[in-house]
Parts: sequence; C-alpha cells; structure tokens
Amino acid sequence: MNQVIYVETSGQGMIEITQRVKTVIQQSGIKDGLCTVFICHTSCSLVIQENADPSAQRDLESWLNRLVPENDPLYTHTFEGADDMPAHIKSALTATSLSIPAINGELVLGTWQGLFLWEHRHQSQRRKIVVNVSG
Repeated sequence: MNQVIYVETSGQGMIEITQRVKTVIQQSGIKDGLCTVFICHTSCSLVIQENADPSAQRDLESWLNRLVPENDPLYTHTFEGADDMPAHIKSALTATSLSIPAINGELVLGTWQGLFLWEHRHQSQRRKIVVNVSG
C-alpha cells in the first residue's frame, strides 16, 4: 500500500512526521511488515531522531550548518540562493529514504525516537513524501 503525504515547512528545521506515518500504517491494515518512507526532493531529508527534547534537534541543526556553511566559494550551484547547494549536500549526508519495521500495526521505534522531515532551505516549501507499507 502506498500513500503520499505533503508537509508544509517554514524554513530550516525538523518537523516531526511520526504520527502521520503511523496513520498510514493503521489505514493499510498491515500488521507486520516494513514501512518505507521516501522524500521526493534533493534539498531536504528524513531522519530518525530524539523527539523528547527539542534541544537535540537544534544542536543537530547548528552542527550541520557549521559542517556545511553557506557562501562557500567552492560552490557553483548558487542560482537559487546561498542555501541551495548546502541544502543538497546536507540531503546527501543524511537520508532521503528510511525503512522502519512494523509489528502489530505499529512502527518499531525506540522510546525517544521520532521520524522527522529535515528541511534544509530557508524558504517555506511544500514537501512530498511517499509512504509504502508492505507485509
């Protein structure tokens, strides 16, 4: 079973999508199987990360921004702004697809784990995510 979900972002940062993906699994009727989540873009990514303390997300964002700075003179792909090439690099360093087991109709995540869309662009975006549940 496949379902497309759309997420509106408001600039750089993480947006938790755990509940939306859980809803897709419940609607699928599949009890045991695999849930694959794929984002159809090259300037954002998907991550499994702590969802209890937002400071973990802020620290990751700060660290990645330091690792991949804007306005690096080596970048040639700059037509869409100073954040464009860094967004592509950040996406390449993280993940555009995640696979999470489902058991008894539930995602198998740790106590403090959540699924996040990680927006790497400054401007608001409408992001398309495909959720596939098989089992």
